[in-house]
Amino acid sequence: MTDDLESGSWRDLLGGRQLGIITVLAGGVALYATNVYLTTSLLPSAVADIGGERFYAWVTTVYLIASVSTATVVSPLLGWAGPRRAYLFAFGAFAAGTLMCAVSPGMQVMLAGRAVQGAAGGLLAGLAYAVINLALPQRLWTRASALTSAMWGVGTFVGPAAGGLFAQFGLWRWAFVSLTLITVGIAMMVPMVLTRAEGMNSDAARHRIPVRSLLVLTTATGMVAVAAVQSTLPIMVGLIVGAAALVVVFVALDRRSSAWVLPKAVFARNPLKWIYLTIAVLALASMVETFIPFFGQHLGHLVPVAAGFLGATLAFGWTAGEMVSASADARSVARVVTFAPIVVAAGLVLAGTLQRDGATGLEIGMWALGFAVTGAGIGMAWPHLASAAMSVSSDPAESGAAAAAISTVQLIAGAFGAGLAGVLVNLGGSSTHGAHLLFLGFAAVVVLGVLVSSRVFRAGTAAEMTDGFKEDTVRAPL
Repeated sequence: MTDDLESGSWRDLLGGRQLGIITVLAGGVALYATNVYLTTSLLPSAVADIGGERFYAWVTTVYLIASVSTATVVSPLLGWAGPRRAYLFAFGAFAAGTLMCAVSPGMQVMLAGRAVQGAAGGLLAGLAYAVINLALPQRLWTRASALTSAMWGVGTFVGPAAGGLFAQFGLWRWAFVSLTLITVGIAMMVPMVLTRAEGMNSDAARHRIPVRSLLVLTTATGMVAVAAVQSTLPIMVGLIVGAAALVVVFVALDRRSSAWVLPKAVFARNPLKWIYLTIAVLALASMVETFIPFFGQHLGHLVPVAAGFLGATLAFGWTAGEMVSASADARSVARVVTFAPIVVAAGLVLAGTLQRDGATGLEIGMWALGFAVTGAGIGMAWPHLASAAMSVSSDPAESGAAAAAISTVQLIAGAFGAGLAGVLVNLGGSSTHGAHLLFLGFAAVVVLGVLVSSRVFRAGTAAEMTDGFKEDTVRAPL
């Protein structure tokens, strides 16, 4: 098994039929990520044109809630439709929602379009990991996960640049039209690269939509999203605490339900729970990115474009960390994953301690370095965690469910990270105190992630760990 895991290469992934498959998978995530930053950069122009300023924050809130909700139904959708029809449905819905945004005469239609976009985006994000598991050989899972996740870095660069360019010339609607055309172009590849049979099995087909778990999780996500836009601290804290309580309820319901979001293996005696918790810690840490441009403008006195690129340094580090780490040998993977939260925390401490009003060019350069290190810490572990989750079981249904849940865990953690960041910034304001609270506060949370990341790879090598998953999955629940 070790030879099989180590024999995959970038040339293998980017050649032959694999190239078409990874283009569709990575393209779906790139659309999701680009749309997030594209919309943020051109939204002021759109609001000035169609009105609805009081609903400004809800453009993002609606998108987030819809994304989390649909990410939980990826496994049932794959079981019913298979990868080909599932992807065609998701791309079709994303194109329809994007076109609604393009032609919206008012904010009500814009919000409806964003809800459709978010629902389709949640499917695209979840399908990517699930179909890596189904359509590609195991030796390519780590590199495919790295390339797919790296599309968030691409979206961070392309989204603001494209959105700003269209907005600059008063053509914000054409930004959505262009995104619609790109979506249709990628969708046209689906019938050629994804076969009808991949992923179809009787066990997956019997998966039902986890209605109760879905309602609880959607409510929790909505509470966090609302908390992030509140101005009163007690209300923000109350909403986040209530949302955390609902997540506990969600886990309890999901464990006992016959229709589930998280695979049953997460409650067995294997490392899957620690994999998901480590993913959650890293995804939560990534949400400091939301406020990097904010403090770049307020403390570094950067122009908006420069502040935007300062924020992109975290995504750049994430992408670079993934590309380098994906080639790590199996014996190094355990150390890489274990120490990833420490690297993330170190980057946040470096950038956080140097935050001050009127920072010099050198100090701002050190901020950028710290944020890049933060992203690199996330990226160095991410592909190995994704590959490990996919290796949870030799049963295709269980393995596919574990892969699909990666995106759900990421989106939930991201929602909580955004809410926590909002609380800290509101507590400290736009001053140096607010920046210290945000970056150093997140560093303190993330460094605790070593307690979970150290439990992912107990056997010492990726191959041994994979074998352990297959043995442990059948043990009695904790």
